[in-house]
Amino acid sequence: MTSSKYEAICLDLDGTLLTGEDRILPEVVSALHAAQERGFLVMVVTGRSKIATLPVLDEIGINGPAMVFNGAAVYCPVKKRLIEERTLSKRAMERACAYGERSGDMTLLMSSDDKVCAHPRNDRERANLEGLVGVRCVDRAELREQQFVIRVCFMAEHSAGSLSYSKVIAEAMGEHFYSVHFPLSFLPKHRQSPFQVVDVQPPCRGKAEALRFLQDSYGIAPERVVAVGDARNDTPLIEAAGLGVAMENSMEELKLVADRVIGHHDTPAIADLVRELFL
Repeated sequence: MTSSKYEAICLDLDGTLLTGEDRILPEVVSALHAAQERGFLVMVVTGRSKIATLPVLDEIGINGPAMVFNGAAVYCPVKKRLIEERTLSKRAMERACAYGERSGDMTLLMSSDDKVCAHPRNDRERANLEGLVGVRCVDRAELREQQFVIRVCFMAEHSAGSLSYSKVIAEAMGEHFYSVHFPLSFLPKHRQSPFQVVDVQPPCRGKAEALRFLQDSYGIAPERVVAVGDARNDTPLIEAAGLGVAMENSMEELKLVADRVIGHHDTPAIADLVRELFL
């Protein structure tokens, strides 16, 4: 390993490592491989499910672990399985399903290898599932039969915004959990969507769990980690890492807490950052 202030880099996927066309620039892949070959740890840290993350990991071809589900699980590309996994309690699932039945909001349950959604009722709801990998549509009553659920995703046209919607969900759930909220229009495939999204999963520190994992598994202290992201759910990691980096296309609130802002995700900005800090 060459001399460096840092030992690892944690990278978000959508809006960060991936371009607007869901591609990874060859220059970025090359730089990450060079860093890995020199002994630095490259770790994907994403809000995506395991199912949706696997194709990207295959494309990158790195050996480092991937934290998925916003910190609720860790996938090992060498062992090809989850090596950490948190699931929602039976009580939490009962309350989530009861709220979905009562409100009629779109309800999507995600486990390690499955995604199940109540049948969309119209074209707008069907459009919300575009880009989601491996979703099965079932009768709403079947949602209560699902086991080992890591995340419940609620979607609704909540006019007051995602923060207000998250408070509605929190009141309905009535117990401690970790939650992420955002307007669906933040995602490139859904720019015109009026829907708000609230993801509910087991208690954790969100993406900052990556720092705990690196410390426990590799002895890498948080101050020796570089973290790069673009959205609200990256905030816990960006704030706690030794160097927090926001993309140019990031939400403004993330730029405010980042140590640095680099170029747009459609440019080789990450490759430049890796060369500067690790090569």
